[in-house]
Order: sequence, then C-alpha cells, then structure tokens
Amino acid sequence: MSEYLQRAKELRAIVTPHYNCAQAVLLPFAEKAGLHEETAMRLAANFGAGMRRAAACGAVTGGLMVLGLFGVDDVATVGDFHRRFKENHRGYLDCADLLRLGKELGQEKKAHCDAMVFESVQLAEAILREKGKL
Repeated sequence: MSEYLQRAKELRAIVTPHYNCAQAVLLPFAEKAGLHEETAMRLAANFGAGMRRAAACGAVTGGLMVLGLFGVDDVATVGDFHRRFKENHRGYLDCADLLRLGKELGQEKKAHCDAMVFESVQLAEAILREKGKL
C-alpha cells in the first residue's frame, strides 16, 4: 500500500475532526508538493459532499486538486482522470449519483465514500507516476 493511500485511510478513520472526501484525497499529497496541511484543509473545505450540494464528488475534485498541485493540468490528462473514474461508476462523477448507485448496490454511505476517496487517491497517484511527478 502506498504512503498516500495509507494516509488517506488514516484520515478517513478519524472522527473528529472530520476530513471530507476532498480533504482526504488532497492532504496525503500536500506535504510532498510543498503545501501546508492547514492550507490544504482550507482549500478543500467546501468541496466535500459534492461541493456541499451533491454535485461533483469531493473525491473527484480532490483528485483534480492533486493533479493541479503537481502541475498536471492538460486537457487530455484531466479527461483521462474523468474517464478512468467514470468507467468504474457507470459514467457518474456527481456525489448524488454515486451515492444513489452505492445504495442500489447495498453499500453503507461511509464505506462508499471511503472507497471513492481511496480510488481517487490511487488514480491520482497512478497518473502522477505516469507523468514522472512522483
């Protein structure tokens, strides 16, 4: 298990303070990129719970923040991130759709969201490694 995934798992296990999905994806990579943890927490604060309105999944937005933090912002790579994530979730990227799908599959909400975080961390890490950024 990578250090990034391990840290995301640690963060999601903490009850207080609660680390939302975007924070739990971004924070494991923050130090490596020179971003202070408190700054990363604030940056991702309003992206959990689908931007606090069940829109774009916080795990997805967190993964995109990670890519941008390492200078990976070209359209093709961002599109690849979206494509690879959607392949595993019937084409969905929005929190409401992903939660509905998880419920249909019998998943408990916390376990479902944790899985989204872990998947996004692994995908962002894979892309950063492919790009030679890690």
